[in-house]
Order: sequence, then C-alpha cells, then structure tokens
Amino acid sequence: MASSASTGVERDIRELVAEVLETDPSEIDANANFVKDLGMDSMMALEILAGIEKKYRIVIPEDSLPKFTSLNETIRIVKEILNKK
Repeated sequence: MASSASTGVERDIRELVAEVLETDPSEIDANANFVKDLGMDSMMALEILAGIEKKYRIVIPEDSLPKFTSLNETIRIVKEILNKK
C-alpha cells in the first residue's frame, strides 16, 4: 500500500508542477532545478506549495521552503511531512 501512495504523491506533485509551469508532466526532469533549469519564479513556487498543502492537508514549515529546489526534493520533503502526520 505504501508504494502506491508514494507513487501517487510523485504523480500528483509532478502534475501540479507541470500545471504551474504550463508544460507536460513527462517533460519535467525530476532533478532539474526549478529556477535555473525550469524558469520558475517565486510566485510559481508559492502556487505549487499552496497546492501541495491544500491537497495533502499539511503545513510546510517555512524553514523548508529553500529546500524545494527540484521535483525530487519536493517529493522527498512532502513524503517526509506525510510520514510524520
């Protein structure tokens, strides 16, 4: 069960990021830097984080915000928060 929930988190976050970046989810390199490689600005980042918080009913600690640098990092942090829930 854990693995299907985990792949769901990855898929959901990838889709959310793709929606904000207005691109196809399959075109996002999981290790690409949001700002340098994907051209994300701070408003886009906040939109993604707000979407994640709403979807999973979690609060992302403000000190974690600088760690959201790529899709993989975002997924890792969200899974950590969900596991503590």
